[in-house]
Amino acid sequence: MNVTQKGQYALRALFELAKRGSDAPVKGAEIAEAQAIPPRFLEVILNQLKQSGYVTSRRGAAGGYLLARPPDEVTVGDVLRTIQGPLDPVPCLEDERTACALYGRCVFLALWQQVGAAVAGVLDGTTLADLVESERRLAGGYVPCYVI
Repeated sequence: MNVTQKGQYALRALFELAKRGSDAPVKGAEIAEAQAIPPRFLEVILNQLKQSGYVTSRRGAAGGYLLARPPDEVTVGDVLRTIQGPLDPVPCLEDERTACALYGRCVFLALWQQVGAAVAGVLDGTTLADLVESERRLAGGYVPCYVI
């Protein structure tokens, strides 16, 4: 499974909104600058995220984008599935009969199923809130103290 550039940009845009909270809308230009996303491409992505129910928008001088759901309810896996489709590592897991000439006798099928389950487990187990917390720890230079 490859994460496309569009998938990465969508995650970074949602991450930026999660990081800023739900107090005030964030302008697309601010998201683009903070996350190094080309502004025109970002507008297309934000529109898709809006249609999918991940963001809302407000018009006007004080307008911009907001997360439509709490960050702890939005998983990386859900966003990637919305933006780029299934997370399966090989096409035959999506539809074994049409995608694989070895259907029913492929020794690799169980392996690919395990890989897909592992990837989905990590991505579905990671929320935007988890990523925001990870950034806070990184930015704070958190060093564990093991003094007894």
